[in-house]
Amino acid sequence: MRQHRYTIHLKWAGNLGVGTQSYKAYSRDFEVRAPGKPVFQGSADPAFRGSTEKYNPEEMLVAALSSCHKLWYLHLCAEAGITVTAYEDDASGLMAETKDGGGHFEWVRLQPKVSILESSALAQAQALHDRAHSLCFIANSCNFPVHCEPVILLADEQGS
Repeated sequence: MRQHRYTIHLKWAGNLGVGTQSYKAYSRDFEVRAPGKPVFQGSADPAFRGSTEKYNPEEMLVAALSSCHKLWYLHLCAEAGITVTAYEDDASGLMAETKDGGGHFEWVRLQPKVSILESSALAQAQALHDRAHSLCFIANSCNFPVHCEPVILLADEQGS
């Protein structure tokens, strides 16, 4: 079994002068760095005193699920000889807070909208979403359901 290691450097950028003397005394902003990549700016969800202009960890989790699924799906379509001309996803997730102040995701829903060239491959293109879901590294790491509700269109139906 091959293993892959992922390393980032996260730095809190929110000391407003007095550190965490109180809940309201600090910013939730942070930056993520990885060698050879641009700095990524993040914060908490605005419900937890975070910035509305920066991605929060919950959004990044939904984005990780959506992008991992997409990458597997495109790979599988390429192997199957299905030409994907466009791919979009309006992904969403529901997180519930617990009484102790923590929380957890209840579910994530992926809604990929895919355009393909081959009219004879519509059913196969639909079925490959199940395979992509079963292979997705991120979905396989979650302890909550990840639903996938794809729509497959012919490229000329979408103008692609």
